[in-house]
Amino acid sequence: MQNTANKQNNQHDLYHRLIQHNIPLKNKNWFQTGGPARYYAEPSNTQEFQQTLQFAQKHTLAIFVLGQGANILISDGGFDGLVIKPRILEIHKQDLSYDEILITAGSGVSMQEIIAWCLDNNIGGLEEFSGIPGTIGGAVYINLHYYDFLFENFFVQATVIKKITGKIFTVDTAWFNFGYNQSKLFEKNYYVIDVTLKLKKLSDLETAYAKGRRVEIIRHRQRRYPAGHTCGSFFRNFYPKEITFEQNGKKVIFIAYYLDKIGVRGQLSYGDAVVSYLHANMLVNQGNATSNDIIQLAHTMQKFVQEKFGIIPQPECQLVGFKNYPLLI
Repeated sequence: MQNTANKQNNQHDLYHRLIQHNIPLKNKNWFQTGGPARYYAEPSNTQEFQQTLQFAQKHTLAIFVLGQGANILISDGGFDGLVIKPRILEIHKQDLSYDEILITAGSGVSMQEIIAWCLDNNIGGLEEFSGIPGTIGGAVYINLHYYDFLFENFFVQATVIKKITGKIFTVDTAWFNFGYNQSKLFEKNYYVIDVTLKLKKLSDLETAYAKGRRVEIIRHRQRRYPAGHTCGSFFRNFYPKEITFEQNGKKVIFIAYYLDKIGVRGQLSYGDAVVSYLHANMLVNQGNATSNDIIQLAHTMQKFVQEKFGIIPQPECQLVGFKNYPLLI
């Protein structure tokens, strides 16, 4: 009996240390909107991640895994469950051949941290993603992309944890069923612990070129996109099966084309939320917007596109904590 009581006390102490209550999320996402998390944890290793999931199972809590909060919109009511922000930050390297190397990075490492680390160690490839906010875990989740570059192209394997059991698996690229803005992680049954990538060893001259390219990519992004208080692209591109409109014999799948045609760039607003003057698919919190302001703005954009083209844009931005789906379907 004494051993059982001690075990229960130890578990209670662990949860008390690891699990926080009623934590604001407004300062943990790029939109800078949204309410608090009922419960919140920042596991720094595999064991803590398992214990965090055990807590969620014990209390029948919904789970949301948060990276840098760059592609999400959190309800003004917050998230009535457990928000997990992994703080698994280790980076390791292993030689593969004379010109290739394996890098293993924890899910909490930011993309900009891993890019800088790689370039400091004469390792190239990831600089194509320079300037894009997010973590390694988030990059896997959404199959991070920039023009023709996809995160999956560098992928070797990952360590994942199963939501219900806490069991740890090592899985390969095929397991993730990667697509455009898509992976198996969308099913919300597994979460990433760490990722192994195959990258290129660089000479000093090649590294200098890669660092210069990184600077140029960031400068290019800063000229084309708003720098903050946005989730990036709010709506996803259309799938070919969803549209009939063509130009030069090809279906126009790009949402920015339709949004530019309805003239919302820098013009349409709701409350303190506005469509960026830099890009018609980027909604910006000008400082005091609520998540509802952003939803109402997005809803109006959907209606305009529907009225003009007969199609309804759907969000690429993840909607977190909303009790009912707030946009047009």
